[in-house]
Amino acid sequence: MTHRSRSKRVLALDALQRVEGEGAMYVDIRQGTVREVQLRIYEPPRFFEAFLRGRHYTEPPDITARVCGICPVAYQMSACQAVEAACGVTVDGQLAELRRLLYCGEWIESHALHIYLLHAPDFLGYENAVELAGDHADIVERGLQLKKTGNEILELLGGRAIHPVNVRVGGFYRLPTARQLRPLRERLLGALDAAVETVSWVAGFDFPELAHDLELVALRSPGAYAVLGGRLASTDGLDISADEFDAHFVEEQVAHSTALHSKMRERGTYLLGPLARYALNCDELAPEAKEAAAAASLLPEERNPFRSIVVRAVETVHACAEALRIIDAYERPAEAAITVEPRAGVGCGWTEAPRGTLWHRYEIDDGGMIIDARIVPPTSQNQPAIEHDLFHFVEANLELDDDALRRRCEQVIRNYDPCISCATHFLDLRVERS
Repeated sequence: MTHRSRSKRVLALDALQRVEGEGAMYVDIRQGTVREVQLRIYEPPRFFEAFLRGRHYTEPPDITARVCGICPVAYQMSACQAVEAACGVTVDGQLAELRRLLYCGEWIESHALHIYLLHAPDFLGYENAVELAGDHADIVERGLQLKKTGNEILELLGGRAIHPVNVRVGGFYRLPTARQLRPLRERLLGALDAAVETVSWVAGFDFPELAHDLELVALRSPGAYAVLGGRLASTDGLDISADEFDAHFVEEQVAHSTALHSKMRERGTYLLGPLARYALNCDELAPEAKEAAAAASLLPEERNPFRSIVVRAVETVHACAEALRIIDAYERPAEAAITVEPRAGVGCGWTEAPRGTLWHRYEIDDGGMIIDARIVPPTSQNQPAIEHDLFHFVEANLELDDDALRRRCEQVIRNYDPCISCATHFLDLRVERS
């Protein structure tokens, strides 16, 4: 909807397409100058942190999996690591490798969903994936097959693809045999080829001009492309453990959003997600992913958020190669889980969800009851960065008409693969010009 008067011009888009959740954006333009951009999240709070208080220390993996149907493993793994830290235990060896394999499945299905169904239509001039499939059925089918491979990993290791039920504190309830993993290997070989083709495909898109100088923040773990734990690093020298998160990051309420905004205490707005992970970990990519990145001419530190779709594709290649490595080296552990006895304490854990770093903190009493719980998801942390990109994009593209500006702003937001609902706490676009 567009409203015009002599002093003001208002553009309203009632619902953002192809993101998970609901929200709005408001743009104030006066005398040809962008005065303000707000990303307004109006979904009601979902109270997952409150649900966890008073529950047994074994329950967070099952409860937090319900936060998101696309990336439940991220919530389960961060929850498990935080509870295990509070109880003074570490899961390693083949159990840790199986957790990584499960996470690879989630990365494959989530990245494929975002690349093919949510984001690629923007670059190719289609309103949605259905229209894209009308002209390019083979391309969309490739994406769906990639996603299916990720789902199959989740089904085998997690018990089901949505809200897995086989994950527990200390490990799993049931372990696969090497024989059960073999069919996955055959699927993954095909998925790896499809992922490499995906990188080549998206690298050829026409990328709008946009660059930022935000601090890039992601987990880093020498010897691996960080997914499960490690230390939090940044392009400006940050290097902290999970229990130091509160000392460097703070969440604040803003008037225009039900979701909290996060910032670095020392330096303000920062960026999570694929661009950050790649900048801080590209040296740890699997050889197949390094080759794909080089062929796509990715810079060691990409600063154009529109090119995040290329990095997601490279990460999909890595996840497929990593899953194959784990399956080939798999030796079934004697036990499905290690013993985790409750004790009074505080534990923090974090992992790299497809959208960025996800941090959990739990305080547990000596009887194993959860006294307090905090969850800081990646989308809420990235909301200030999204507003930052929107401000500068609108500022550089004021000559666009209302429809074109609306479409481009939606595309900017989808660079981040935002999951507003997952933020536990998306575009009605309003532009005021005077």
